[in-house]
Amino acid sequence: MGIVRNLPSSEKRLVKQCLRGDFEAQGELYQRFSSEMLSVCRRYTQNLEDAEEVLSNGFIKIFARLDQYRGEGALGAWIRRIMVREALNFIRYKKNLFVEVEEERQSEFGHSDVKDHYDAEHLMRLINELPTGYRTVFNLYAIEGYNHREIGEMLEISENTSKSQLSKARRQLQQRLSEYELIAKNN
Repeated sequence: MGIVRNLPSSEKRLVKQCLRGDFEAQGELYQRFSSEMLSVCRRYTQNLEDAEEVLSNGFIKIFARLDQYRGEGALGAWIRRIMVREALNFIRYKKNLFVEVEEERQSEFGHSDVKDHYDAEHLMRLINELPTGYRTVFNLYAIEGYNHREIGEMLEISENTSKSQLSKARRQLQQRLSEYELIAKNN
């Protein structure tokens, strides 16, 4: 089977067994990646229940399409792409996210703006409070590393809308971080 030649031996074995319909191997694959992928799904959804639904649907697609994995890159990266697409499909299904907005100049949100005392949990909470469209574009761009053209294609929006959504997300995050800093200083 040529599709798994570049994987580490344990992943080669696991993929081969999954392709043969081995339920124990499928369980092992799920256990190996589910925790990390739940975190990915959680970034795109409003609550844990929705994230778990996305995770389940994503793994159904992974097992159905595992024969399409060509071993060109890490198995985890391939699984992550499916989970991100599944999360985006879930969001599209739930509601119409985006309204075309006028083009804005993109401002940069540098890491130096985020103080060391903001822990990851607090920052994720702030990101999760963003409107769905802002949060989705922010996650795709800042966390997943997609460019605006790719985001536009995935979400069926214009490149400029992607840039605008990111700019607004960054501005809201900066504002909330500033407000939090003021509250923390006054306490």
